[in-house]
Amino acid sequence: AGEGEELRNVLLSQGALLPLARMMLPNKGSTVRTAAWALSNLIKGPDPKAATELIRVEGVLDAIVRHLRKSDEELATEVAWVVVYLSALSNFAISMLMKSDVLPVLVERLATSNSLQLLIPVLRSLGNLVAGDSHTTSTILVPGCEITDNVIKVLVKCLQSEHRVLKKEAAWVLSNIAAGSIEHKQLIYSSEALPLLLRLLSLAPFDIRKEVAYVLGNICVPPTEGDGGKPNLIVEHLVSLVQKGCLSGFIDLVRSADTEAARLGLQFMELVLRGMPNGEGPKLVEREDGIDAMERFQFHENEDLRNMANGLVDKYFGEDYGLDE
Repeated sequence: AGEGEELRNVLLSQGALLPLARMMLPNKGSTVRTAAWALSNLIKGPDPKAATELIRVEGVLDAIVRHLRKSDEELATEVAWVVVYLSALSNFAISMLMKSDVLPVLVERLATSNSLQLLIPVLRSLGNLVAGDSHTTSTILVPGCEITDNVIKVLVKCLQSEHRVLKKEAAWVLSNIAAGSIEHKQLIYSSEALPLLLRLLSLAPFDIRKEVAYVLGNICVPPTEGDGGKPNLIVEHLVSLVQKGCLSGFIDLVRSADTEAARLGLQFMELVLRGMPNGEGPKLVEREDGIDAMERFQFHENEDLRNMANGLVDKYFGEDYGLDE
């Protein structure tokens, strides 16, 4: 099943899923672990049909919760990978998982384990569940509730980890939470995660800085109304983040060769230029060499980035810039 989609489809068409699913139902044993490993390979897609079929098998969801809660780390690791693929591929599976006790059990495992092999699939499962269904997430991760506080705590633990993959995955989960309601943005803004994110934006390897930029950018804009215009601002969050020194980190992203990161940097600069009170934005951007960073896009091959950067330079640093000083 791990060799590729074609062989997976052969195994599925031969009816391999149901007997393997039933082998996951006992409480322990190497057979359960091997069955979980085989199932995670069998359902990994890209077609979601097998994942949906697996979660419908009677007793499987209860077995998943039970193994994650009580089993040794080796078995829990294999079961967590099953949850990764269920939650990555099937909206039906996500809704079933969210109705069960999976979320608090994942959070408990993240809080208590130090095994990287287990933490990676547990954190990714948590991220998939948060990213997969914003409506369900907003009804479960309610600010002020114990489960929500616990989710933020375990994500803070992962941001503080020495393991790069945990930092990156935790930032990805936080960016999905920060893409939610105003209350979710305020939750992250006022949490212990914020100073860690600001530090990571300055000092972390590039791939982590990019994920962190999504979190910080999402914190500064309210949920979109779908009008297609420029995003509104949460001025209090923007001012605070800029005062804490995050602008230079975003301008560094503008200078990167990665077009996605450069776009993130330009979007944040646009917020600063437009949104900082008393017209402070242009001076702040100039002080961090932001004009120079934008001017490298003057003849850039990417039309979107070229138009975005040139538009900002023309609008905020045109002929009249500085004349009123």
